Amino acid sequence: MSVKRSQFIIFLYVKKVVYSEILVYKMFLLNFKFEVGGKMYVMAFDTTAAACSILLKKDDVNLACFSKFMDFGQAEVLIPELQKILKANNLSFGDIGLLLVCVGPGSFTGVRSSVSAARTFQLASPDLKLGGISAFEAYTLGLSEDERAEINAVLIETKRDDFYVQLFDNALHKITSPQAMNYDDIVSLLRGHKVSLIGDGVERFLNRPSNLSLHCIKILDTLDIEWVAQKGLQYFYDKTLNYPKPMYLRAPDVSLPKNC
Repeated sequence: MSVKRSQFIIFLYVKKVVYSEILVYKMFLLNFKFEVGGKMYVMAFDTTAAACSILLKKDDVNLACFSKFMDFGQAEVLIPELQKILKANNLSFGDIGLLLVCVGPGSFTGVRSSVSAARTFQLASPDLKLGGISAFEAYTLGLSEDERAEINAVLIETKRDDFYVQLFDNALHKITSPQAMNYDDIVSLLRGHKVSLIGDGVERFLNRPSNLSLHCIKILDTLDIEWVAQKGLQYFYDKTLNYPKPMYLRAPDVSLPKNC
């Protein structure tokens, strides 16, 4: 191999290394505010169930929280309240480093509104990190280690005869996929096991005698938005954050006008 050819190969190698280092440095600058210890602003919100909830965090410190119980109209409340929180903290949406949204299950309109809003915000702010968290996974954070059982069932209200349900083991690993199930099928699935129940569907579920072996019962009115943020941050730092996609477990209620 000639000297000139050797020098040219070395030049190409050095060029590749330098360019790689420049790229890494640029990525570091871009993502600096997302690193642990950096001043990252995190926003989480949820309109999928019987409330509109918003949380603003800076690193591990909660700066503002809004939650209002409501059966309808969550989507109309979300944007104005987001703007109020940002203004009160002298922030613009461009200052938010990570946006976390609950993707359901819940009401068809509420799920669609949350996910659509989050995606729209990212279009307006391309550097925004975006993640979707299921209500099932967020609810599991409401169980302490002592409260967990062999099977931990998250029951979410459907406002019908059935329930949205997903089962987790003692380490909170998924046992079943999310699904809509009727009461008798859920009881059959849980019978013979030590069980803990959590979710906004638990109260209605317990209106009927089940004869289940219950370890812990946590009856909640709605999902704590702090759990959505915690689960999202866990996924973010583990680099397993998922892009938000609506979790629809059944078709929406649609009826024709009476005069049709």
